[in-house]
Amino acid sequence: MPPSLRLIFAVHNHQPVGNFDGVFAQACRDAYEPFLDVLADYPDVPVVLHTSGSLLEWLEVHRPDYISRVQEFVQRGQIEILGGPYYEPILAAIPKRDRIGQIKAYTEHLNRLFSTQIRGMWVPERVWEPNFAGDIAAAGIEYTMLDDSHFRWAGLAPDKLHGYYLTEDDGQLLKIFPDDETLRYTVPWAEPEETIKYLRKMADQFPGTVVSVGDDGEKFGSWPGTFDHVYGRNWLRRFFDILMENRDWLQMVTMAQAVDQVPPLGKVYLPNASYREMTEWALPTDQQIVYQETKTELQKQDDWPQIQPFFRAGFWRNFLVKYPEANDMYCRSREVSDRLAQLENTPAAQEHPELVRLARIELHRGQCNCPYWHGAFGGLYLPHLRNAIYRHLIAADAALEKLSGHTGRWVSIAADDYNLDARKEIRIAGDRLVGYLAPARGGHLYELDVRSARVNLLATLNRRPEPYHQKVLDAAGASDDVDDVAFNTHEGVRFKQAGLDRAIAYDRWPRKSLVDHFLRNDVDLDTFRLGNGGIGDFVLGVYETKLRQSATRVEAVMRREGRVGDHWVTLTKTVSLDASAGGQLEMLYELDGLPVGETVHFAIEFNFAAMAAGADDRYYYDVTGRQLGPLETIQSLAESDRIGLVDEWLGLDASLDLSKPAGIWTFPIQTVSQSEGGFELVHQSSAVVPHWHITADESRKWSTRIQLTLDTSIAQARQLSEMAVRG
Repeated sequence: MPPSLRLIFAVHNHQPVGNFDGVFAQACRDAYEPFLDVLADYPDVPVVLHTSGSLLEWLEVHRPDYISRVQEFVQRGQIEILGGPYYEPILAAIPKRDRIGQIKAYTEHLNRLFSTQIRGMWVPERVWEPNFAGDIAAAGIEYTMLDDSHFRWAGLAPDKLHGYYLTEDDGQLLKIFPDDETLRYTVPWAEPEETIKYLRKMADQFPGTVVSVGDDGEKFGSWPGTFDHVYGRNWLRRFFDILMENRDWLQMVTMAQAVDQVPPLGKVYLPNASYREMTEWALPTDQQIVYQETKTELQKQDDWPQIQPFFRAGFWRNFLVKYPEANDMYCRSREVSDRLAQLENTPAAQEHPELVRLARIELHRGQCNCPYWHGAFGGLYLPHLRNAIYRHLIAADAALEKLSGHTGRWVSIAADDYNLDARKEIRIAGDRLVGYLAPARGGHLYELDVRSARVNLLATLNRRPEPYHQKVLDAAGASDDVDDVAFNTHEGVRFKQAGLDRAIAYDRWPRKSLVDHFLRNDVDLDTFRLGNGGIGDFVLGVYETKLRQSATRVEAVMRREGRVGDHWVTLTKTVSLDASAGGQLEMLYELDGLPVGETVHFAIEFNFAAMAAGADDRYYYDVTGRQLGPLETIQSLAESDRIGLVDEWLGLDASLDLSKPAGIWTFPIQTVSQSEGGFELVHQSSAVVPHWHITADESRKWSTRIQLTLDTSIAQARQLSEMAVRG
C-alpha cells in the first residue's frame, strides 16, 4: 500500500569563495560532520544533499574523509546529490552561457567524484526568473526546488503547495518542488512532535502527495547556539526517531524517487522571485522600512492570510542599484565573461587551452553570490569576500591578456560603457596595473587592480543607511559595556564592539580615488570627515575627456569648468600609465582661472581598500620611512611630499609622491553592519587626502604632479621563496 505522505528532506551546505579557513573548519566540525554521524545510525532515512562547489573544493583538500563518507552514503542510496552552478552564483547575475557552463561543469565533477547520476540541482538563494527553466534544462537538469512563496505569488492557493509541478521555457521542461515554509521554520527550531503533527495533517488532507523541505545545512550546528540544540539536546536524533516511528504512513524519499513514483500536479509559470526575506532586503532602505511597517499592520488584520499571497516586496537585480559596489563587481564579471566568449574560439585559444580553462574557472569563482548582496548578515559588507571576487576576476583577466597576445611590457587605453550606466568609462591597463575612470562621475578612479597581488585597491564600500541601524541607535550607550571577552546584549541586540551608535555615519560621495574637493578655508579634518565644508561642484561633476596613446604611454585627459564659491575654475587632470614604469600611475592636476590673491582650499581624496586595518604589519609611513600608525589611524599631518601605506601580509606597498608638499589627512571608512554574531564595526578602506591652501598669482594657474607607486616586490619575493621550497 503506498504511503499517505512522502517527505523530501534536503540540506544545502555552502561556504563562499574567499571565506576564512577557520570558518570552513568550524562549519565542518559543528555541522557537516556531526550531521553524517547521526545520519549513519538511521540507514532508512534518505536525504538530499547539496554542497556548493566552493565548499566541496575545500573539503576535497582539507577533509577527504568527509568526502569518502558521503561517497559511501551515495553508493548505498541514502544520499541523493544535487548539482547546481559550480560556485553558487545568483543565476540572475551571470550570462546564460555561464549559467549553463557552471551547471554542466559541476554536474561532470559530481558525477566523477560520487559515481552517481546528477538529476536535480539547488538554485542559489532561490533567486528565480522564468527563463532560468530553459537554461537549467539545457544544462541537463531534470528538477529543482524553490520556496513555496514563489508558487503563492504565481497564484496557487495554499492547498496546492505540495507535490511538484512542471514549468517550461522555450519548449524545455523542468520539474519544480515547492519548499514548504512551515517546515523550514519548524526544522530544527520546533520540537519534532510539532513537525510530525503538521505532516500528519498534510497526509490527511492530501494523501499520496509529496512534501518537501530544504534549507541551509549550517543551521544544523554551525549557526550560533544551534550545535547544543541539534546535537547536545539531540534534536536531530529525536527528529529521525519520530520519522521512523511513523513509517506506517510517512515515507522519506529523495527527489529522484519522488519524481519516479509520483506524477506532477500540473504546470505552473513562476514569477521573478527569491525567498521572502531576500525580496525584502532588495528594496531601497526607506521603502524597506515602509514595507515592514505596512506588513506589521496588515498582519494584525483577520484577513491577513488572504492578503499575504498578494503582498510582495522587491526584485533581486535591484541589489545592483541599491549597492553600486555590487554593480561594479557584476559589470567586471560580465566584461571578463564577454572577453572570454570572444577569445575562446580563436587560434590562440586552440593553441593554449590551459589559459581558456584557467580563465573560465577563475571567472566562475568570481561569480560566487555572497558579496553581491546584503541582507540580515555580512555578504557585501565583508571586505574579504569582495576581495576574493576581485582576486579571481583579476586572475581571469590576466589569463585573457595572455590569450590576447599581450606579453612583456605593454599599455593600452579604451573607452566603453564598462559599468552599464549609458556613459562611457575609461579602461587604462598595462602588464602590472588596470584602472577604471568614470569621467561622468567626478572623473573618479573607481577600480585599480594590481595584477601581481590580485587585489583591487578600490574595492571600497560606502557607508549608507540600513534598516537595522535604528536598532543600534535605539540601544545607544548599551554597547559601551562590551569588553574583549563577552558580547553585550541589549533587548535582543548583540554588540561585538563598544560605541557602535556613535560610529554610524553616511557618505555623501563614492569613497573612490581622484575625488576632487574645493573646500572652505577653515575646513579641518573633523569637518571633512563628516562630509561638510565643500564649496565646489567637482565631486560628482562631469568631465570632458580625451585619450592619448603611443606605443609606450597612454593618457586620459579629463577637463571640467565648474563653480568654486563665486568663481569659475577649470580643472584638468591627466592620468598616465607608462610601459617603462608599469607599477606607477601618474596624475597631473592643473587649475586655471583661480582668483588672484585669494586662498583656495583644494583637496584630492584617495581611498585604499583590500589593505586591512587593526594589525601591526599594516601601517602608514612618511617620507623618511617612519611609521605613522596603523591603517585605521585618524591624523592630520603637516605638509609633506610623500605618504605610504604598507600591508606586509599582502606584500604590497602603495605610496603617493607629491610634486608640491601638502597637508595630509588620513582616516578610516568603517561601516556598522550586522553579522551572525551581532553588530560590528568593519574597516572598509583608508582615506588619504592631500590638501593645499593655494594663493594664485596673476597667471591664475596652479599645478601638481602626483605619482602613485604600487610596489609588490615583497609579495613576488615571497612567491619565489615558496616556489623554491616546493621545488
